[in-house]
Amino acid sequence: MLSLAAPSLRLGVSSCHGSTRSIATVISGIKTSKLVRERLKVEVEKMRSQFPGFRPGLVVLQVGDRDDSNLYISTKLKAAAEIGIEAKHVRLPNTTTEDEVLQSIMSINQDVSVHGLIVQLPLDSVNSINTELITNTVSPEKDVDGLSCINAGRLSRGELNNCFIPCTPNGCMELIAQTGVSVAGKNAVVIGRSKIVGAPMHDLLLWNHATVTTCHSKTADLPEQVGRAEILVVGAGRAEMVRGEWVKEGAVVIDCGINHVPDETKASGKRVVGDVHYASAYQRAGFITPVPGGVGPMTVAMLMKNTVQSAQRFLLKNQRR
Repeated sequence: MLSLAAPSLRLGVSSCHGSTRSIATVISGIKTSKLVRERLKVEVEKMRSQFPGFRPGLVVLQVGDRDDSNLYISTKLKAAAEIGIEAKHVRLPNTTTEDEVLQSIMSINQDVSVHGLIVQLPLDSVNSINTELITNTVSPEKDVDGLSCINAGRLSRGELNNCFIPCTPNGCMELIAQTGVSVAGKNAVVIGRSKIVGAPMHDLLLWNHATVTTCHSKTADLPEQVGRAEILVVGAGRAEMVRGEWVKEGAVVIDCGINHVPDETKASGKRVVGDVHYASAYQRAGFITPVPGGVGPMTVAMLMKNTVQSAQRFLLKNQRR
């Protein structure tokens, strides 16, 4: 099975001359995702040499024609092609009904050449479609987004080798690994409890032996909670809400936020920022991810990792028969 317990990319933490305060080492998601993709390409080549004619298969199922979804899908298809994954884009019209989407999913579930199936969200249909029903219809063995209740349940129980981990939290763990900081025994704080980021991030940190606190909109005294964190992961969806003065000196700060704020100096009139106030947190953290260029590139890389892992499990299962 593919292991991504990578050798560290990190550089030594620099310090301000004449000051004991650290300046954070930036954890590059661009560099780390490139390393992951290179390893996956080797794994795919190994599979193809051992099983001539075999290729990991991925299907991206889209309902409608949203521009943002089209951009995300093209990024995924490009990454798959570079690694050697056979990726297909299935687009259903925006008049598609819930039953028609379910039928498409069940058909793909039965296709032995497909090892990963992702349903691009949001579903862009004029008809009412239950997103939870759709994501839970994807076979758990092909749910490389890790969004089904079965995979979520397995993750919550610590069955890390028997589930697919959602891509963004999985990417966060890889970025933490790059720092060389051990998660075990650390005080970790997660801000946000979404099904895609916050909740699975809590589970991942917990089962990697951190002591984990999850914070949310009802949390009292958020700065105090943040100040305890040796590892801080933020996925709250609020621009620059975490201030640098809250951050514990030397902490690992992983920022999952993607927000647009006004900026007259940009041609678009806006710029992208995270959920952490980067300029001030950079002065206190030991390691920090930038936005953009941090967690974002890792999400696609981890989707590719899950697809390759699914293909490996498929081959192993068939060898045992």
